[in-house]
Formats: sequence, C-alpha cells, structure tokens
Amino acid sequence: MIALPEWLSCTKESAGLASMLSSGPAYDLESLAAESRAITLRRFGRTMTLYAPLYLSNHCPSGCAYCGFASDRSSKRRRLEADEIERELLSMKKLGVTDVLLLTGERTGVAGFDYLRKSVETASKHMQRVSVEAFPMSVEEYRALAGCGCTGVTIYQETYDLRRYEELHRWGPKKDFFHRLETPARALEGGIKTVGLGVLLGLADPLEDALMLYRHVRHLQRTCWRAGFSVSFPRMRPQAGGYTPPFSVGDHLLARMIFAFRIALPDTDLVLSTRESPAFRDGMAGLGITRMSIASRTTVGGYGDDADNAEQGQFEVFDDRTAGEFCNALRARNIEPVFKNWEPAYNGPSSVNPVRELQPEQRECR
Repeated sequence: MIALPEWLSCTKESAGLASMLSSGPAYDLESLAAESRAITLRRFGRTMTLYAPLYLSNHCPSGCAYCGFASDRSSKRRRLEADEIERELLSMKKLGVTDVLLLTGERTGVAGFDYLRKSVETASKHMQRVSVEAFPMSVEEYRALAGCGCTGVTIYQETYDLRRYEELHRWGPKKDFFHRLETPARALEGGIKTVGLGVLLGLADPLEDALMLYRHVRHLQRTCWRAGFSVSFPRMRPQAGGYTPPFSVGDHLLARMIFAFRIALPDTDLVLSTRESPAFRDGMAGLGITRMSIASRTTVGGYGDDADNAEQGQFEVFDDRTAGEFCNALRARNIEPVFKNWEPAYNGPSSVNPVRELQPEQRECR
C-alpha cells in the first residue's frame, strides 16, 4: 500500500489534540467545554454564522457504500435547470439565507464543470456568499469558479484510513484517495479564499480520523497561510442503501472532539449541520461551533413552494426546524444569528495567491 505523506503521518503534530481527545482525568469534558466556550466568546463573540445547502444534482458515477446518491441506488436522478435554480435561490432568500452551499455528486456529463460554473454565476447574482461542495477539480477550474464569484470549497476526505477508504469507495472517480487529499490545496492555489474539511464520523476509527483531519488542517494553514479554513463534524445518518457504520460516535465523544478542535484551532470556523439533533445543536451553540446550516433540504431542490419533499435525499435531516424557529432558539441563548458577514465586492478572485512556499526549516514534521 502507498504510504501516507509525512505531514499526515506525523503524530507529534497532533499530540496535544490526542491528549484532549483521551478520556483521562487531565481533560474532563466540563473543563474542555469551559475553555472552548471562553475561546469561542473571545474570538467570535456571541454570534452564529448561518448558511443553507442547495443540492443541484444527484447524478453520480461513484459507488460509495455509505451514500444515498451512489450510482447503484434506485433514487430518481435529476438536476436543476437554470430556471429552477433561480426559483430555489429566491425561495431561500425569503428564508433570510444569503450564504449558499451548492452541492453535486461526482463529475458526470449531466452535471460537470460547465454546469457547476453556470450555477455559481447564477447563485452569485442572488447570494452574498457562494461555496461549492462537489467533485475534485483542477487548479484552472477552481480559478474559473473564483472568477465567477465562488469564495469557498468544501471537500471531505470522508476517512483518512487508506484501507477503509478503498473498501468504501467501490468504484468511480472518488476512489482516488490521493487526488482527493490534494484537492483543498489545488482550490486555494486557484484563488478560492476558504476551504472546509471534515470526515464522515463512523466510517473508521473516529479518533484516528480526527487526528489526521487536524494534521491536514495544520499542514494547509502553514502552506496556505492567507486562506480561511473550517472544520465540519458530520456523523452518519440513515440514507438510501441502508449502510450501517461500523463505529459508533456518541454525543459525548462528538462534544469532546468539538471542544478539543476549538482549543487547538482557536481561529478556525467549526461547523455543525442539520444532521445533528436540535438538542445537540442548541447545546453546542456558543461552546465551540461558530457556523451552522439551517432549514436544510438534502433533495435536489426542495426549497420552492412546489418542491416534492417526499423525494429521498442524500441523508435524513435530524434538525428540521424552520429558519425562524432555529433563530429563536439561538437568541434564547443570547447568540445572534448572522445571515450576512461577507460583502459581494470581495467575491472575485484573490489578488494575492494564498499559497506560500515554505522555507526548508519549516517543511519538517513538527
């Protein structure tokens, strides 16, 4: 088996995080929560940045065992056309959403780069901030997206366990572990301003995946030091295909991960989606999480008045509260929901490449 890059294998890099993730008496959960809360308040204030996902297409050629959009699923396949995208965006704006994440499956002839680029152009006319979560692209393609108003790319490695990755990605373009691993760096080289990383908790040993995720973020922070980063903590949810994850990730473990990442990465956005329960999301607000999705639909479209909500999505949403209900819950905890923290004037490609070549003494594992 091909060896992992040195920066991903370096245990010294993540030793502090590993200590916090252990359940020993030196780092009890209450102490971690208190420190995480203090850092969050000091660095981010009493605010929560909100966004919503818009699924553009569920066409996908890959055979990911855990995904509701895998090519061997019986789900009805469709993509949003230009007029449908316009209607969805307008419906989202009525909810107050101005920060949108556009999602597709892996690259196909039906929903490839040109389709995604045109969708970004459309979204940029309506939204203050546009990000994408789609297939890995080249530097040139990311540069073109940045020129259309895309400011962020989210790409999860899913798991950093090479053996498990090979087993889970049965066929298709997503099977290339290393091409996917290098995608965030290509996006930043192409002028994308922010990158979101994460693992799908439950696919492999969650503690090992968390440590490798941290090493990945720290590597990018050193090499692309002008860029912005976020880290997500999605747990497996029921989906078409009925895949059952082999590793359990309970609320206490997930909370410990969030607190530890906040302490280890004090200026990084930590993200929690509607995969999680209302009670857990409310509990994490102000304690470490600084960015959440709202009123999410995991079907293609789903926001319009004529949306077919019976259509099966990529996974089941747990927190199905309306935008208003969720915002009221935040305010009850003295946290202000933020729908806009980004001016469109800054959405063009960066004039300064965020990638910086390291000096020789900085390249060593530390």
